Amino acid sequence: MYSSMKLCFLPLMAAIAMKASRLSTQDLQIFYLYLEKNFTSLTIFSISLILGWTLYIMNRPKPVYLVDFSCYLPSSHLKVSVKKIMSHVRVIREQGMWAKTGEHDYLMDFVEKILERSGLGQETYIPEGLHCLPLEQTMAGSRKETEDVILGAVDNVLRNTGVSPSDIGILVVNSSTFNPTPSLATIIVNKYKLRDNIKSLNLGGMGCSAGVIAVDVAKSLLQVHRNTYALVVSTENITQNLYLGNNKSMLVTNCLFRVGGAAVLLSNVSKDQKRAKYKLVHTVRVHTGSDDKSYGCATQEDDEDGLVGVSLSKDLPMVAARTLKINIATLGPLVLPIREKLRFFVTFIRKKFINAKIKHYMPNFKLAFEHFCIHAGGRALIDELEKNLHLSPLHVEASRMTLHRFGNTSSSSIWYELAYTEAKGRMKKGDRIWQIALGSGFKCNSSVWVALRNVMPSANNPWEDCLHKYPVEIDI
Repeated sequence: MYSSMKLCFLPLMAAIAMKASRLSTQDLQIFYLYLEKNFTSLTIFSISLILGWTLYIMNRPKPVYLVDFSCYLPSSHLKVSVKKIMSHVRVIREQGMWAKTGEHDYLMDFVEKILERSGLGQETYIPEGLHCLPLEQTMAGSRKETEDVILGAVDNVLRNTGVSPSDIGILVVNSSTFNPTPSLATIIVNKYKLRDNIKSLNLGGMGCSAGVIAVDVAKSLLQVHRNTYALVVSTENITQNLYLGNNKSMLVTNCLFRVGGAAVLLSNVSKDQKRAKYKLVHTVRVHTGSDDKSYGCATQEDDEDGLVGVSLSKDLPMVAARTLKINIATLGPLVLPIREKLRFFVTFIRKKFINAKIKHYMPNFKLAFEHFCIHAGGRALIDELEKNLHLSPLHVEASRMTLHRFGNTSSSSIWYELAYTEAKGRMKKGDRIWQIALGSGFKCNSSVWVALRNVMPSANNPWEDCLHKYPVEIDI
C-alpha cells in the first residue's frame, strides 16, 4: 500500500521540482513577504499537519510477522496402523471396556471401513494412554499428552528463533475439548517463567477452526501492545475424548483424530521483518451459530447409554458449504484481482434480475494464492473444497499428505500443511498462502499470509524424516 502511495506522489514531486527550478529572485522575495504576513495561519496549519501525521503514524495498523512456527512430532513408539487399531479395539471390546451391544461385528466392520476410506496412513499417532491395556483415560494421562505436545512445540520454536521467554508479551492457547485447571496457558506460563504482565488467553470449545481464531486474537492484541511477541499454541487432546459407545456418528471422530499440535511465534517488532518467514495480510472469521442447524451439527453430548462423544449431524455438509460460501464472499473482495471481482458481480446481477437459474460464479482463487492449506478434517472435506474451488491435485497435496501422515490434528493441521510446503522447497518470496479451517459452532475461518523470502524448513520440521516418501498415492 505504501509503495503505491509513493508511486502516486512521484509525478506531483516532479511537477513541483520543475516549477521551483523556474523561480526568479523576485518570486522568492514575494513568497517571503507572503510568509511574513501570514505567519500565524501557516504556523497553525503546520502544527495541525504535523499532529495529524503523528496520530496517523501512531494509530495505523501495525504489521504482524510470523517469525517461525513448529509442529510437534510424536515419538515413533506412538505410531499406529489400521491393523493395530482394529486389533486393539477388539481386545478392548473383549475385555468389557467398550459398551455392550448385540451389533459388535457390524460396528467393527463400520469402524474398519471408515479407517480404510478416511485417507489416513499407517503411521499416524495416538497417545500413550490409548496404547495401554486397559486404557488409561485419566486426567494425569490427558495432561501428559497435552503437555508433551505443547511444550515440545514451544521448545522447538523458541530454540529455532532464539527468542527469550521474557520477551513474549502475549500468549493465546486453544484446545477445544480439554481445558483443565490450571489452564493450558498457565502451564506454559509456569514452564517458561513468562513475565507476570503476560496477556494470556485460553480458548476452549471452538473446534478445528480455532487455530485461525487464535491467530486473529493475537493479531488484535499486537495492534494494542507494541514491540512485543505473541505465542500462539494450537492442540487437541485425544486421551480423554476417546468415545467408547455404540453410536456410529460418534465413532467417526475416533477414526479421524490423532495426536498433534503447533506453536507459532508472531511479532510486531519492525526489525523482525528481515528474519520473519511471513507477513499476515488478512484474517476472516465467519460464525453461523445463530442458526440452530449450524449450532447443532457437531456437538459434544451423551449418547443413549450416557457415554460422552462428539455427535455429527446429517446437516453438517450443508452447514459447512453455507458457512464456507459466506467466508469466500467476504474474503474474495480483499484478495481477488479486479477481473475476477467484475465477473462475480456481473454473474450476481444476471442471476438476481435476469435469470435465477444461472449458476453462481466461483471466482478463480488460484489467481489470488499460490498455496492452499485446507484443514485436514477428512478426505471428503478436502475433496469437496478441491472440487468447489476448482483446485488442482498439487494445490491440495499438502492437505492430503498431512491427513495421510498425521491424521486430523484439529486446529494445528493447517500448520503441518504449511510445514510440508516448506519442506518441499515450494515457498518462494512473494507467494501468497490461504489457510482455511472449518469447525463446530459452525465456523469457517481464513488467514492469508505472504512469504517475505524464499522459505526453507526450520530445524526439526515434522516432515524431515519421511519427506522422501511423499507424495503418496491414496486409494479411495
